[in-house]
Amino acid sequence: MMPTRAPAISITDSIQLGGDRLVIFAGPCAIESEDLTLQVAEQVKKIGEDLDIDVVFKSSFDKANRTSISSYRSAGLEEGLRILQKAKDEFGLPLITDIHESAQVPAVAEVVDVLQIPAFLCRQTDLLVAAGESGRAVNIKRGQFMAARDMRFAVEKVHQAGGKNAFLTERGVTFGYHDLVVDMRSFPIMREFSPVVYDVTHSIQQPGALEGSSGGARWLAEPLARGAVAVGVDGLFLETHPDPDNALSDGPNMIPTDDLGRVLAKLKAIWELAR
Repeated sequence: MMPTRAPAISITDSIQLGGDRLVIFAGPCAIESEDLTLQVAEQVKKIGEDLDIDVVFKSSFDKANRTSISSYRSAGLEEGLRILQKAKDEFGLPLITDIHESAQVPAVAEVVDVLQIPAFLCRQTDLLVAAGESGRAVNIKRGQFMAARDMRFAVEKVHQAGGKNAFLTERGVTFGYHDLVVDMRSFPIMREFSPVVYDVTHSIQQPGALEGSSGGARWLAEPLARGAVAVGVDGLFLETHPDPDNALSDGPNMIPTDDLGRVLAKLKAIWELAR
C-alpha cells in the first residue's frame, strides 16, 4: 500500500512545490561577487524558461559551517542581501538562502522568499520557530544524523510557529567520516508529511576530505539525481558555477553552469515519466 502524500505548498504567489510542475533551486554556493551572482542568475532564469521549469535562485550570504576558519564565508549579511535583492529585481527570480541564527531572520525575510535551515541546524528549535514566524516558506534540510521519519518534528515546529509552507530537503546521511549516502527510502517517507526536494550538490559532498575543506564527487551528481527523480521528488536543489574548479566554496560538488541545461532537461523527462 502506497503511503499518503502531503499536499502542495506555496513557495511564492506563483510557485507551488508538490504540484504539477518541477521546481529547481539553483545558483552558486556562496556570493563571490555581484557580477558572478548576476551572471548565474541570468543563466538559470533562461534555463528555467527554456525548459518550462519553475526556478528559485540560491546563493548564501554566509557559509557559517565551513570546515576551516580560513575558508571563504561569502559576502556577509548586509552586502549579501543587497546583491540578492539586485538579482531578484533584475531577473524577477524568487530567492532562497541559508539562515544560521534567529537574529538573522527579520532582515533576511525582507528580501528572500524561502528561508533555508542548514542540515546541522535542523533540530534548533529557536531557529525553526523564528523562521516559521517570519511568514516566509521554510526549507529544512534533513540532518546527516537524522532518521527520515523524525524530520516530521522539525516541520511541526515551523507549523506551530505559524509557518504554513515548510518543506524538507534530502542531502544524505553520514557514512564513515568523509562520505554521505542517500537512502532512497527517505523520499516516500518524508513525502508523507511534507513536499520533498533532493539536494544533488551536498549529497555528493565529502565533508572535510581536502585537508581543511570539503571535497566532492561531481561525476555522481547526474546519476544520483536520476535515481531520486525516478523514486519521486517535488524539486531539485543544484548549486552551479561557471568555473567550479576555481569556485571559493563547494567547487567539487557544483555543476558547471554551461552543462546545467542538459542535465535538467534529462531530469525533467524522467520526472514527467515517473509521474
